[in-house]
Amino acid sequence: MSPRKMRVIANVVRNKKVEEAVGLLDLMPKKAAAIISKAIKSAAANAEDRSGGDASVETLRIHLISVDGGTIAKRWMPRSMGRANRINHRTSHLTVVVTDEK
Repeated sequence: MSPRKMRVIANVVRNKKVEEAVGLLDLMPKKAAAIISKAIKSAAANAEDRSGGDASVETLRIHLISVDGGTIAKRWMPRSMGRANRINHRTSHLTVVVTDEK
């Protein structure tokens, strides 16, 4: 998915608690909401596992969420009179950092 579409959703959940962010994303009708929600849940599970049980989902907060541009798959679409238009299939890199600090 293009970074431009994902950034709109990422800006909504920035600096929120994990539970609140996942609740908001579950109600959004955008495709990016499901992708970002999955990444946040994964980051929270990793933080909980690495802390040895010290950090719970209730205390975790989204410290950083960034969407950067990835590779662009370039395709061609034939047009009339021997011409061609380029179609760019954009991808993105999603980074989510959660912490239990305020």
